[in-house]
Amino acid sequence: MTDTIQSLGFQVRVKTDFETAQQWVADALKTEGFGVLTEIDVKSTIKQKLGEDFRPYKILGACNPKLAHRALTAAPMVGLLLPCNVTVEQADAETVLVSLVDPMMMLDVVQDSELESIAEEAHARLSRVAAILEEKA
Repeated sequence: MTDTIQSLGFQVRVKTDFETAQQWVADALKTEGFGVLTEIDVKSTIKQKLGEDFRPYKILGACNPKLAHRALTAAPMVGLLLPCNVTVEQADAETVLVSLVDPMMMLDVVQDSELESIAEEAHARLSRVAAILEEKA
């Protein structure tokens, strides 16, 4: 089931292993025109920098080039809010939690009416990504 986290985004819990969930996320994003530009392995980074153990957790920087181009053309400083982050984290032994940012929240940060339709379209696309993942849940 998709939950909204304090207007930051959507969450979907899937019953699978971490690697499979990450692949499902990438495939679902691709169906909505998003590619993964960046991948931050939080578990590895925390271990490397702090010597601490952490659960499997990745931050994926997802981008839809057409939407990004429109947004950056309308308001170049919106680049500070791009790409759209998606996190994939091990919740427990059998469950992976996927969180997707809600682009509508950027309208609270950037007061620009030209961005509204772009954020609405990105919101709709990422909502459909969440729905694809829910089907697998």
